[in-house]
Amino acid sequence: MTGWGWTLMGTGMVLFWVLVIAVAVLLFRSLNRTPREQPAPPPPAVGSPSPEQVLAERFARGEIDEEEYRRRLSVLRSPPPPSSPPSEPPPGGGS
Repeated sequence: MTGWGWTLMGTGMVLFWVLVIAVAVLLFRSLNRTPREQPAPPPPAVGSPSPEQVLAERFARGEIDEEEYRRRLSVLRSPPPPSSPPSEPPPGGGS
């Protein structure tokens, strides 16, 4: 073999081992990866519109009619229903 043969063989051997190590590292990383959880939805922006503003925009764009707009607006403005107290077991029902 001449000088160029040794040079090409040495370069080929180095490239071979670089390729083997790169494949091993990529395989290790892919098998060792933990499944990622779904990202949480982004928080609403500081200047995000209120529900009433969103409803008014939908009405202005013609997505809902006046009757539906007024009905939904009354639901938004009504106080929330009172929460019911926890139910008690019936008397004498226990052992």
